[in-house]
Amino acid sequence: MPKRNVDMVLLITIVALSLFGILMVYSASNVIALEKYNDSFYFVKRQFAFLIVGYIILIFILRINFEKLKRFAFILFLICLGLLILVLIPGVGIVRGGARSWIGVGSFSIQPSEFMKLAIIILLSKFLANHYQSLVKAKVFFSLVFFIAFIFLIIMLQPDFGTGMVLFLSCIILLYASGSLNKYYIIIGVCGIIGMGVLILSAPYRLERITAYLNPWQDPLGSGFQGIQSLFAITPGGLFGHGFNNSMQKHFFLPEPQNDFIFAIIIEEFGLIGGAIVLGGYFLIIYRGIKISMSVDDMFMKFLSLGIVISLFVQVFINVGVVVGLLPVTGITLPLFSYGGSSLLLTMISLALLLSISQYQNYDYR
Repeated sequence: MPKRNVDMVLLITIVALSLFGILMVYSASNVIALEKYNDSFYFVKRQFAFLIVGYIILIFILRINFEKLKRFAFILFLICLGLLILVLIPGVGIVRGGARSWIGVGSFSIQPSEFMKLAIIILLSKFLANHYQSLVKAKVFFSLVFFIAFIFLIIMLQPDFGTGMVLFLSCIILLYASGSLNKYYIIIGVCGIIGMGVLILSAPYRLERITAYLNPWQDPLGSGFQGIQSLFAITPGGLFGHGFNNSMQKHFFLPEPQNDFIFAIIIEEFGLIGGAIVLGGYFLIIYRGIKISMSVDDMFMKFLSLGIVISLFVQVFINVGVVVGLLPVTGITLPLFSYGGSSLLLTMISLALLLSISQYQNYDYR
């Protein structure tokens, strides 16, 4: 099929957000980095190295053969599944923050659950490309749901509730967008509510997060601390913020500000205007992605691009919702901004695939 130029609006937006993300990692982390490692550039140097690798991967993916990607989709999935299982083995998986989610050697480590988010979307897109009309059959639909739930449960063994939820919700929304029947989602909703209740009650820290969400001031120095400190960062920011590198909350008030709560630092330093610009950048990526999905003729590319866009939307929605207090605290990174090599590489690979698919748009239809 003929290739055209990449979507330049999408490319410029991705580059702009990723470079702004590097600046914000430095601003959010330099105080902590200086205290812990005697190097204020400790985190940003690592993040920048991963971004360069991400740019290099992006260039290669622009030349990817999607027929080969489709052919090897199951093998990619099996590799990620194998890594997920390896993580659970004591002595192999690396424990951080109470979760056994990393695998690696020395200071180099990756988070397999991040890459599984993309691997399962690729595999699901391959299936939907050939069988999406079968989703009206209950047997086919619920077989896919059980398959997705199985991967979710493996991730929960780490445990990594945030990544598991992004994966599960992204896949379910993709199934919905692919033409499955509405009545199936009533059953999923009921089962989901029961399952969430079981998960919350099975782990005391999750119940604490729910109570902290409902009333963070009940335990302001414990379970409610992160949420309160995040709001303390957002509220004084006003319209224009205090300026780059002028955050007060990063001075050991907001825990790990370079990670899941970096959006709070963005608003504190650049105000509601800065936050709106960042969200506008995500909106532009999502909008262009949906347009790309609608404009390609190949069904595998259509579902893959849509799945990537849905996954990005779910992750941004949950992260921002947590930061502004609309959702309970859970460990979700902000794509292209939060510190973390696995998250950044996964996001760059996903967006690189979206850019590559943009070369196959049917411009008459668009």
